[in-house]
Amino acid sequence: MRKLTLESSYAEDRSQIEDLQARYLFAMDFDDIDLFVSMFTKDAVFVVKGDNGTLRGRDAIRKSTMEKYEQDKARFAKDPLYKVHPPRYHHSVSNMVIKIEGDKAVGRSYWCAVGNNNPERSAVYGSYGHYEDEFVKVNGKWLFSYRKIVYENRDELFHKGGNPAW
Repeated sequence: MRKLTLESSYAEDRSQIEDLQARYLFAMDFDDIDLFVSMFTKDAVFVVKGDNGTLRGRDAIRKSTMEKYEQDKARFAKDPLYKVHPPRYHHSVSNMVIKIEGDKAVGRSYWCAVGNNNPERSAVYGSYGHYEDEFVKVNGKWLFSYRKIVYENRDELFHKGGNPAW
């Protein structure tokens, strides 16, 4: 029988952080904005498109996410196949390195996206890069306190330094 303790193990914390990252992608890919926003702390910093795209706090994250969702919906609605077979993106996360110290953690991971926004609805490579994350455990639940998205296929947003995974 497992002994209950007040402190969680590294494996449990890492598993919860990995789950947070996967749920983040499912929420984003399936337009679950409430779930998406709930994964950030109230005062989180979310760097979406370099320093010019820095969002501060859940309200700003929600507003920006809703605007992007509405823009995409309007753009996709012009597609005659939209109502029959709407285009989708599916994101994946991999190669996670995570350092956990108590109720705080930092992480780095790779991401990539595949989409079908074309007349054939065939899978097409979309984008790729890495995340630079800081996490905090709030009431026993890991959340993003900082997330930066680095796009390796965009000239203005690619990583310009050395190994980001310390």
